[in-house]
Amino acid sequence: MNYLVDNWTFDPFVVVAAALVVVHELGLANLRRRSDGRRTRQRRLRSLLFYGGLVLLLLTVTSPIDYWADDYFFVHMVEHILLAFYVPALIVAGAPWLPLLHGLPVHFRRRLMRGVLLGSFSTGLRAVGRFLTDRWTALVSFNVVMVVWHVPALFDTAQENQLIHIWLMHASLFATGMLFWLQIIPSYPFRLKASPLWQIGAVISTNVLMFFLAMTLSLFTNANWYSVYAHVPGVTLSPFADQQIGAAILWICGDFWAVPALALGIRRAMDSEEGFSLGVDRFFHRAPDPSLEALRAPSTPSTRSAP
Repeated sequence: MNYLVDNWTFDPFVVVAAALVVVHELGLANLRRRSDGRRTRQRRLRSLLFYGGLVLLLLTVTSPIDYWADDYFFVHMVEHILLAFYVPALIVAGAPWLPLLHGLPVHFRRRLMRGVLLGSFSTGLRAVGRFLTDRWTALVSFNVVMVVWHVPALFDTAQENQLIHIWLMHASLFATGMLFWLQIIPSYPFRLKASPLWQIGAVISTNVLMFFLAMTLSLFTNANWYSVYAHVPGVTLSPFADQQIGAAILWICGDFWAVPALALGIRRAMDSEEGFSLGVDRFFHRAPDPSLEALRAPSTPSTRSAP
């Protein structure tokens, strides 16, 4: 029980999260004055997801999870899974963008939007934004970040330097996780530009990469990779066993996020106008099979020439 109740810490992000909640609530109140009841209820329901993401993020960085991650590799993997998958998914599903924007003072908000959307000085910024939110950029960057930070030399360096650990490792996992989920989960005013089949492929490929990473850490090696966990005082669990448990967490927890996301993509593909099978044909650039009506249509009788 001491593992759960002891070693809670205060992180400055608590203040940031509290400020985000205040601004978000102000934005909801401002939007309520100009919206109908249905939209107001939808925003309130989405806000619960956003707040849930903030709470989970605070638990990740202030609870004993963060403390024991310095001693146990498998706890560190729990932290990575939360930061890269579950926290970003909840925040993206919460769609906090418009409420946060409308929570700002009116004059500041108008000046900000005018400068970002119309200002000549922000042309490069808009180009960078389009590049970062591109579906392929989001997918590749997320998977690259996940693999790169588990390279032993980089992982050990981040573990020994808190600035690198927090502001490079954890921040990049969280940021690319947000970009990844923006391609899968609707988050107004961001639009889903990728097709349902692309989303299914993105989920499957990312999950396969997680499986491969987990197998590399457990089945394809017989030694501990990370020197920072080789000589931790007071830890009786062997470093290699710790690494295998961490690999199992990467493997099993992949199903917890991938299966719902895959089901969402399949349902979205089946509900689309072109249907699932036509979408597959279009994806592979092949002619669609004839419809059932075409197969049932009677063939035109051939006319015989007179004798």
